[in-house]
Amino acid sequence: MVAGNWTKWTDTIFETIKAAEIKVGFEFTLEQMYLFEILLKKIYPHNNHIRDKIRQQLQILREYGYVEFIDDQGRYRRLR
Repeated sequence: MVAGNWTKWTDTIFETIKAAEIKVGFEFTLEQMYLFEILLKKIYPHNNHIRDKIRQQLQILREYGYVEFIDDQGRYRRLR
């Protein structure tokens, strides 16, 4: 199952990962990404499902080889 195509949202989530200083090879959590929910709401004020969108975009980043899903505890690793 494909999560979707690379969009402006995907760019934004990847830029958020980089802005959080998550370097290549470093692990991060879904909870860390949720900390950007307020900022993302300002960028996308008409989206009322920010957390769902974060998860979806992480799936797209995984499909494109930018992040790796580590486990069911919401842990990821940046690959690029």
